[in-house]
Amino acid sequence: MMDKDRVIGSAKVVKGKIKEALGKAVGDVKLESEGKADKFEGKVQNAVGGIKDVIKEK
Repeated sequence: MMDKDRVIGSAKVVKGKIKEALGKAVGDVKLESEGKADKFEGKVQNAVGGIKDVIKEK
């Protein structure tokens, strides 16, 4: 079973992509920046979950 951090991280990446695209579309630099930050945070959390999964398998 996947670690919950991987699931939550993946969801944050998707949310970030949507916010970034919406920010670009409407010219909202703050929203675009928030989207980029959410994507980065999600990728980090996903990586942490991946490490936990590897540890659990051993």
